[in-house]
Amino acid sequence: MVESLNTKVDLVIDGTAYTGLTDYGKIMIGDKGFEFYHARDTRKFIQIPWEEVDYVLASVLFKGKWIPRYAIQTKKNGTYTFASKKPKDVLRAVRKYVEPSRMVQSLGFFEVIQRGLKAKFKKK
Repeated sequence: MVESLNTKVDLVIDGTAYTGLTDYGKIMIGDKGFEFYHARDTRKFIQIPWEEVDYVLASVLFKGKWIPRYAIQTKKNGTYTFASKKPKDVLRAVRKYVEPSRMVQSLGFFEVIQRGLKAKFKKK
């Protein structure tokens, strides 16, 4: 069995981790870090201490009415993408431990296309 990082838990909610294949399980937010535990396979888990979190990216649609997924970008190990039933509650719980300036909105579809076109046709 995996031992949790947290000594005090703020929120436990059903969630999905997008790590290659889709993994379903529980998201746990506590005083020491962000944790994801797979529902069936105890060997599949993600533990991210708050000191390791660089940015929290939220995909916001319809002017903040719907947040389909959010990602945690770490300082060393890349980006982990998650989704849950109540993403606003998860992001509010994360905001206690991560500076609000480190919680940003991800780029939209047209912004990604625009950046790509600008980079392609940029003068050298």
